[in-house]
Amino acid sequence: MHENFQQTVETLVPSFNRLVEMEPVRGDRFPSKDLPPDRRLRGVYLLTEDARHLYVGRTNDIIGRFYAHRRESSGDGVAAFAYRLACATSGRTGRSYVKGHIDTRAEKMKDLDFRRHFSAAKARIRTMEFRYVLEPDPVNQAILEVYCAVALGTPHNTFDNH
Repeated sequence: MHENFQQTVETLVPSFNRLVEMEPVRGDRFPSKDLPPDRRLRGVYLLTEDARHLYVGRTNDIIGRFYAHRRESSGDGVAAFAYRLACATSGRTGRSYVKGHIDTRAEKMKDLDFRRHFSAAKARIRTMEFRYVLEPDPVNQAILEVYCAVALGTPHNTFDNH
């Protein structure tokens, strides 16, 4: 194994442990203590419901993602987890990237029934526990996200190509 990759691999388990052992953030307010001056926390986050880990994400703005997952009005493009939940609860799991096709995200979001599932998913996410671990390096973030998703068996992570 290449020594640079080995160094990254050696950070995975400690970072994973910090993530799952963190006291979760609950509710609608992100705690503001000990924030850096630019208020940007970079790293990997975990959403958990009823002790079941559902989704791992990575971001260069943990606080922004915390609020984006919870806001009813956040743009549809940044609500991948809510969209996946809505697909599952609505039974509309088909995918297409052909403009105008019924299974594109844009077409699903035009459907009122699907939008109800999407709104319910956003409300559901607001009740979930939110944990995070800091990781400023984007490559390490990507590797840590995949590691956590695989280790936790999060059902709503997908690494399919688009």
